Amino acid sequence: MSTSAAQISAWGNGLALRLTKPMAKIVGVTEGSPVRVTVKPGRIVIETEAEPTLDQMLASFDPKKHGGEVMAGRATGVEAFADSVA
Repeated sequence: MSTSAAQISAWGNGLALRLTKPMAKIVGVTEGSPVRVTVKPGRIVIETEAEPTLDQMLASFDPKKHGGEVMAGRATGVEAFADSVA
């Protein structure tokens, strides 16, 4: 665990907390990394939100819920043209 002093700065119409490169490297964040911010009186907690891996997403796939025909209507547009040519 690492503790470091930081300062809140103005940024547009809001406020921002700037992380140093060493801080960002320790927690594994880069520009655009999703984080979860929890605030309570006198306390700000910032936690990384790791994006799920492909294996995690595939493990949560439910064929009963997500399987089957996506568009049950008849073919339109390019699909209709492709069917008539084949």
